[in-house]
Amino acid sequence: MRVFRSTLLLLGPILALSGWLFAQNTAPTTSGADQPATAVRPPSQGSGAPATDDAAATIIKTVNEVNVVFTVTDKHGHYIRDLKKDDFKVLDDSRPVAQISAFHTESDLPLQVGLLVDASNSVRDRFKFEQESAIEFLNQTIRPKYDKAFVVGFDVTPEVTQDFTDNTEDLSHGVRMLRPGGGTAMYDALYFACRDKLLKSGQGGPVRRAIILLSDGEDNQSHVTREEAIEMAERAEVIVYTISTNVTGTTQRGDKVLVRIADATGGRAFFPFQATDVANAFAQIQDELRSQYALAYKPANFQTDGRFHTIEISALDTKKNFKVRSRHGYYAPRQ
Repeated sequence: MRVFRSTLLLLGPILALSGWLFAQNTAPTTSGADQPATAVRPPSQGSGAPATDDAAATIIKTVNEVNVVFTVTDKHGHYIRDLKKDDFKVLDDSRPVAQISAFHTESDLPLQVGLLVDASNSVRDRFKFEQESAIEFLNQTIRPKYDKAFVVGFDVTPEVTQDFTDNTEDLSHGVRMLRPGGGTAMYDALYFACRDKLLKSGQGGPVRRAIILLSDGEDNQSHVTREEAIEMAERAEVIVYTISTNVTGTTQRGDKVLVRIADATGGRAFFPFQATDVANAFAQIQDELRSQYALAYKPANFQTDGRFHTIEISALDTKKNFKVRSRHGYYAPRQ
């Protein structure tokens, strides 16, 4: 009986040690599969693991501040560039925000620009002039070692002819590589530019993101919808400026689409009646990009609910009839 008990006492630690070694050998497979999901997605699974809790805390700290870029104009449409933080009222879901934590004039912030050019057959007539106007815009707007831009042409699929760079010669070459032909998948191109380029672009601090979209607005090939493309632009905090290539002289269905995209993201829609007016549209966009404000605020009751939350910015001096234009809202992360 004593021998039997002694044997059990010896076997106990050995079995415990074997079980511990087995657990150590199998554990990396599980954690290795789970960990990347936490890194690339907002936390959506409830997990008691400390690593997941730390990642969630980091993400929440990053996103409970809302960044928004906006412009202010007077009743004549002239830009107002000299206002201060205390000149504005900010509402989040119609409620005053807890704090405006940062305030900048946009000329102080780096610019990331995506130039999206409709290269389908429907814009063939004045394609060459639009290319030259786009090149002039990039030459005048992109500041070396500070701003960056990329060029995407699209027909049935988007094609990056020049990736992010501050070299205007390379950007000009990317624009000249575009060749018209094929159908139009404009929503897909906008979705791609926002998700795969601007949303994933590295940044060392506050930046402003803008897309210049040249198209007639007629989409016949996209896999995503107009509203899905707009939602991705909102998630990437991108302002979209649209320039219509419609030369019929009458308002077409595509023109209304271009207005919807620009309005939802805080941009403007331009409708040049002649080819020479395209250059003027680019010049106005350039002026606006140097006349904006950027602020960051903390909502009074921030919730990681995945919902769309509205943003309203207004000037406190109501007598001057200042008009503030910004994106309409943002999507909160989902906990």
